[in-house]
Amino acid sequence: MNKPLDYIFPNPPAGLDPTRLDPAAVPEHVAVIMDGNGRWAKERGKNRLFGHKAGIEAVRETIRCASDVGVRYLTIYSFSSENWKRPQDEVIGLMNLFATTMLAEVDGLHEEHVRVMTIGRTDELPKKTRDAFAKAWEKTKDNDGMTLVVAVNYGGRVEMLDAMRSLMDEAHAAVRAGRAPEELTEESFARHLYTADIPDPDLLIRTSGEMRVSNFLLWQIAYSEFVCTDVLWPDFDRYELLRALLEFQGRDRRFGAVK
Repeated sequence: MNKPLDYIFPNPPAGLDPTRLDPAAVPEHVAVIMDGNGRWAKERGKNRLFGHKAGIEAVRETIRCASDVGVRYLTIYSFSSENWKRPQDEVIGLMNLFATTMLAEVDGLHEEHVRVMTIGRTDELPKKTRDAFAKAWEKTKDNDGMTLVVAVNYGGRVEMLDAMRSLMDEAHAAVRAGRAPEELTEESFARHLYTADIPDPDLLIRTSGEMRVSNFLLWQIAYSEFVCTDVLWPDFDRYELLRALLEFQGRDRRFGAVK
């Protein structure tokens, strides 16, 4: 834990005790499916982009709190490979929002020693958005604090296809060079995923009451603990994260074994 509990959680709601959080049992990797921006906006008579903009504060709060409690990797599902099907004005607005937010936040993230990286087919993003993420990576890549993994133009099935293509390319190159291809194992396959060198998520949080994984980290969440909350993403704050962490710490993780 990087800061005292009373600093991280200064005004807990009644019935929520931050001292129950065990610093030694904080998950190493938390992944979040941020859902509910559109519904949050609709409830207020606004368009969907209004909800996405409101969700930025929840992103800030989650990053800050996760880093403070000692999470080492935080992966946020920002834009899926299927989200291109949304109305064009929403997609354009999101891409601009990603770029402006990343450029506005990177200095603060750098000061907190957060390392920012992306996973997904980022080469297909608009240049402005792609350049903003590249700048964030370049500025923060040597930081030793929490790693913020932004999944953008990401899809779990596409990721596995890309990994298999990479493995096949290596196998063909080996054959051409007169060498035996590398044996296909879970470990060798995982090394070709976008998340190579990143531990699998211990905890997956999904907001807005939905109960699906939405093509997110399909390989990596095989043994993740799931916490789903009815809270819409713009209303997600450090105390909602605390609730998820406490629920995680109450789980008995057996990874297929019997205790």
